[in-house]
Amino acid sequence: MGNRGFTYISLLFLIAVMGITVTAAAGVWSTAARREAEEELLFRGMQIQSAIGMYYEQSPGAKAYPRALEDLLKDNRYPVAKRYLRRLYEDPFTGKPDWEPIKAPDGGIMGVRSVSEAEPMKKKNFPRELAGFEDRGSYRDWGFVYVPSRGGQAT
Repeated sequence: MGNRGFTYISLLFLIAVMGITVTAAAGVWSTAARREAEEELLFRGMQIQSAIGMYYEQSPGAKAYPRALEDLLKDNRYPVAKRYLRRLYEDPFTGKPDWEPIKAPDGGIMGVRSVSEAEPMKKKNFPRELAGFEDRGSYRDWGFVYVPSRGGQAT
């Protein structure tokens, strides 16, 4: 009879250890997934910023920012439409292409930002062109803006 009790206690202990291990692994996985989403946000934001810059710099006649993000997919200002992006990227934190446009003085779109209010894990050691992102409180504070005189700027 004593042997069965020992087996039962051992099994309960094993289940508890497995639960703790799975919980720890889930925390590590969650952190890794969030860091990956941050890197993807930086990549996608920079791609959109670059596309806005190309649209602006390659404007026929007077330089102009796009009026809508869809203009980056198909620029009809030319006899043969130009494409600066193949598709409008989704925000990795919302899963939708719901970027908040940053308006230029002329009313066009000079940049985008995430709508996520989550606090970034990355606070330091950004590339020089993203130095403005240091110590920001949310992903919404990361603005991917094209400024003509500087070729792009993080705000």
